Amino acid sequence: EVQLVESGGGLVQAGGSLRLSCAASGFTFTDYAIGWFRQAPGKEREGVSCIGTSDGSTYYTSSVKGRFTISSDNAQNTVYLQMNSLKPEDTAVYYCAAARYCTVVAAFGYWGQGTQVTVSS
Repeated sequence: EVQLVESGGGLVQAGGSLRLSCAASGFTFTDYAIGWFRQAPGKEREGVSCIGTSDGSTYYTSSVKGRFTISSDNAQNTVYLQMNSLKPEDTAVYYCAAARYCTVVAAFGYWGQGTQVTVSS
């Protein structure tokens, strides 16, 4: 079965860094795009970044450009989100998800369990 397992969340001070990991299994990894999403208390879930695992194309929401980097290790079926210069407003539960292409959130049918990221001021 399809599984997405996340790790790497935690508590950091503003300006610090974290690297999130999304380990995938149960499907042909390079046939799918992997996206990162986040949801803060009282707010809608929003897309953060996405990568096409076959061609390496990447996408970022404006608020994280220049601070976050998405990458894929296809040999390990794992996608990473390197998060630098973290701000308190980055605090949220972060999820990874799989879709055929980097497109609208409704197209992402498989989701991980989520990992908490907390940035203190």
